[in-house]
Amino acid sequence: MIVGLLAILSFDAVDLFFVAQLGDAPLAAFAFTFPVILFVGSIGIGFEAGAASCVSRAVGQGDPELARRLTTDTVTLTVSIALIVALLGVYTLPIIFPMLGATAELMPLVHDYMDIWYWTVPPSMAMWVSLAAIRARGNSLFESKLLSASAAINAILDPILIFGLFGFPRMELQGAALASLIANLVTLSYTVLVLHLRFHAYANPIACFKTILSSWRRMLRIGIPAMATNTIIPVANGIVVAMLAVYGTDVVAGFGIAMRIEPIALIAFYALSAVASPFAGQNFGAGEYGRVGEALRVITVFCVGSGLLLAVALGVLAQHLVGLFSEAANIARIAVHYLWIVPISYGAYGLVMSVNATFNGMGYPLPGVLLSAARVLIIFLPLAFAGRAVFGIEGLFAASALSNLIVGSVAFVWLRHRLNVVQRGAG
Repeated sequence: MIVGLLAILSFDAVDLFFVAQLGDAPLAAFAFTFPVILFVGSIGIGFEAGAASCVSRAVGQGDPELARRLTTDTVTLTVSIALIVALLGVYTLPIIFPMLGATAELMPLVHDYMDIWYWTVPPSMAMWVSLAAIRARGNSLFESKLLSASAAINAILDPILIFGLFGFPRMELQGAALASLIANLVTLSYTVLVLHLRFHAYANPIACFKTILSSWRRMLRIGIPAMATNTIIPVANGIVVAMLAVYGTDVVAGFGIAMRIEPIALIAFYALSAVASPFAGQNFGAGEYGRVGEALRVITVFCVGSGLLLAVALGVLAQHLVGLFSEAANIARIAVHYLWIVPISYGAYGLVMSVNATFNGMGYPLPGVLLSAARVLIIFLPLAFAGRAVFGIEGLFAASALSNLIVGSVAFVWLRHRLNVVQRGAG
C-alpha cells in the first residue's frame, strides 16, 4: 500500500513540479484548488471506506457472494454520485473559489485546471472503490501495481501536455488536468477488466432493487459518516487558505507547496489506515477481537516512532524539498515554516487516521466523525484564530500541530475502551 499510495500521491507532486515552472500566478491558482480537490476526494474516500468495511466483514463471515454483490452495487452508486459531484463542481466553481480568496486575476487559471479536473472524479472514484473491495479480500499487491501505472501515465503526459512537446499544443494548467483525466480513464478500464475476469469481484449489476437497496444501506451506514469524517479536514484547510489569503498570494502558494509535500510525507500512515480497516473488518467479522487489540498496539508504536523520525527528517530537508518547487523567498519561507512546525504532530495524526479506519472496519463509524469534528470545530479553529492573532502565520501552523496531538491521545483511549467493552461482552 505504501508503494501504491506513494504513486497516486505523486499525481499532485508531479503536477506541482511542472506547474511551478509556469510562474508564480499559475502556482498560486493551483494552490487554491487543493482544499476543493481534497473535499471532493473525501467523498470518494467515504465510498471506499464503506466498501472496504462491508466487503471485509462479508469475507470474514465466509460469504463471497455477498462480497461480490456489495462490490458491484457500491461501484454503481459511486459512479452516479460522482457524476453529480462533477456537474455541481463545474457549476459552483465561480462561487467557491472567490470565497476561498482567489482573485479575479487568478480565476481564469483556476478555470483552466478545474473545468477539466472535475471530470476525473467519476473514473477515479469508481477505480478506488473497486480496488478497496479487492483490498478488503486481502489483496493489496494488485492495487499497488495499478496505482503505480496510473502515476507513470500521468508523469509522462504532464510535460507533454503542459509545455506542448512532440507537436502537441501547449495547454499549461489545462494540460495538467487532462493528463490526470487520461491516466484515470486508462487505469479504470484495465481495473474493471482484470477484476471481472481474474478476481471475479463483481456480481450481475442487474438485480432486484430491494437487494441493491440493501447493499447501499450497508455501505452508506459506514460511507456517509466516513465522508463526514474526511470532508471536515478539507473544510478546515479551506478556512486556513482563506485566513492566509489576507497575507497575499505568495503565502497561499507557499502553503500550497507544503500541502503537496505533506501527503507524501504521511504516506506510511495513509497506507496503514488503508489496511487497518479491512484487517479490523475481517477479524471483527470472524470474532477475533484480540487480534484487533494487538493491531492497535502495533499501530500506536509505529505511529509514535516513525512520526518522530519523520519530524526530524522534514526539519532537516524542508528547505531542499521546497526548493524543488519554488525559489521565491516569500513562497519558500511559508512552506518551510509549515514543515518545521506541523510534522511534530504527524505521528498523532497517523494514529487518528488508523483509529478511525479501525472503527469503520468494525462497523462503528460514529467515533471517527466525532473525533474529526472535535479536532476541527472544538480544538483547531479556536486555537487557529488565537494563534494567528498572537503569533501570526506560525501560530496558525502551531494550532494544527497541537490539535493533532490532543485528538491522537483521545482516539487511542477511545478505541482501547471500545475493544475492552466488546471483548467483555463476547466473554
